[in-house]
Amino acid sequence: MKVLVADKFERSGIDGLTAAGCDVLYQPDLKEESLTQAIAATGADALVVRGTKVTAAMLDAGRLSLIVRAGAGYNTIDVAAASTRGIYVSNCPGKNAIAVAELAFGLILALDRRIPDNVAELRAGTWNKKEYSKALGLYGRTLALLGVGSIGQEMIRRAAGFGMNVVIWSRRFDGERRPITDLEARDIGIESVLRAVAIELAPTPAAAVAGADVVSVHVALGPATKGLVNASLLAAMKPNAILVNTARGEVVDYAALAAAVRDRGLRVGLDVYANEPAAASAPFKDPLIDLPGVYGTHHIGASTDQAQEAIAAETVRIIRSYKETGRVPNVVNLARRTPATHMLVVRHRDRPGVLAHVFNHLRAANLNVQETENIVFEGAQAAVARINLDGEPPAPVCAQIKSENSDVLDLQLVTL
Repeated sequence: MKVLVADKFERSGIDGLTAAGCDVLYQPDLKEESLTQAIAATGADALVVRGTKVTAAMLDAGRLSLIVRAGAGYNTIDVAAASTRGIYVSNCPGKNAIAVAELAFGLILALDRRIPDNVAELRAGTWNKKEYSKALGLYGRTLALLGVGSIGQEMIRRAAGFGMNVVIWSRRFDGERRPITDLEARDIGIESVLRAVAIELAPTPAAAVAGADVVSVHVALGPATKGLVNASLLAAMKPNAILVNTARGEVVDYAALAAAVRDRGLRVGLDVYANEPAAASAPFKDPLIDLPGVYGTHHIGASTDQAQEAIAAETVRIIRSYKETGRVPNVVNLARRTPATHMLVVRHRDRPGVLAHVFNHLRAANLNVQETENIVFEGAQAAVARINLDGEPPAPVCAQIKSENSDVLDLQLVTL
């Protein structure tokens, strides 16, 4: 299998792919047209990217069958185009969760104690202990989390260590604001800290942020979350509260956020921006960063050695699995539920031509086989095929399938 790595990638990952028998082409500076040309010229089977955009034109240029996002988010990949071309898109969820949570809490602490401003004044030769002794502190304060995936869960564990209370909004929960149950905590993997921190569920984002001292954003970018943190939500926050965004820049209305900083004294920590440069080093200007009480980092949330090694190992696991078994872990673009309406279950002898016989009759009836699975019994004398169809096969077709081939032992039709 030929693997094109078109982004910065750990040496351990390159070595792991090579050890798995892959022909690895490491070209981390490919972008746009040069990447399109490389996909065409190399004939790569799999593409590994981090922040590089993958377009429909790139998918048409070569013979890719797998794209791996060496990270969690995959909004830079045209997933819909990949789906229509039968190309798997996979990612590495949760492998950078600790790194992002560490940065988010670093920003929270920096904002509460104004650490960057402390450093700047000391470097400028000014001693200002009276001014910088003013801080609320985090113990006993309330942290609101918008999103409680793997990063949100790591935020909860760290909030417990700081003695903070936590309010969660997640689309998986609804109803009124209430304490989380033991079963719900177990479902999202935070039961171990449930006795150390008070955790409540909120029915809406506005209900979550109301009264919170710190709000941290950890939702994936999608149609339902784009602009989630808007003027209305910001108005629900306490004056002088802290907002941290380490998710995606498009999740926050930055114009509304700038107004909230100026008018209501919100303090803000950002690691992501809607207008980020494509290159690793480039000029950058955002008026929000110039405002007092706003600290920014360079979209480095996942950029620790630990996180990158974990992501590299997961990327190797995904590609090795695909190469050796045909199965792709962490696929993001398979149908969540089969679109089929009926399943034909065929119990048959394990002989050549049996399934071809079945499929020929289904094709003659203009029925599309959308999914199929054939399971062989011990001894390899018999098997069961489960065939998902886009319609109901007529009774005469089923009768022909069974009567015209003696190796078809039984048929069963299931409505899905």
